Amino acid sequence: MRTPILPTLAAVVFLGLAIAPARAGDDDHIAARAALQRGEILPLARILEQVQRREPGDVIEIELEREDEGWEYDVKVLTPSGVVRKLTLDARTGEVLKVKDDD
Repeated sequence: MRTPILPTLAAVVFLGLAIAPARAGDDDHIAARAALQRGEILPLARILEQVQRREPGDVIEIELEREDEGWEYDVKVLTPSGVVRKLTLDARTGEVLKVKDDD
């Protein structure tokens, strides 16, 4: 009996995508998870609440980055008027540090 190639190929591609981030060599995701578990940074749900209060619209991108000053969330929002606005928030407090329109 022949094994269909397409499902097998799809499984390999899926597994490859699932494993790829683990091999990236960048341990920021491990440090971020540990910081969250220690209560040093706010969970994403709390950050999104802050963003929606400050800048209503559709969140289209989120990044958590470790800077010299500490962790920051960068959140891009598509406003109802069609402007893409980037908000930078302190990951520890949720304070909005910077707001900038993408050009």
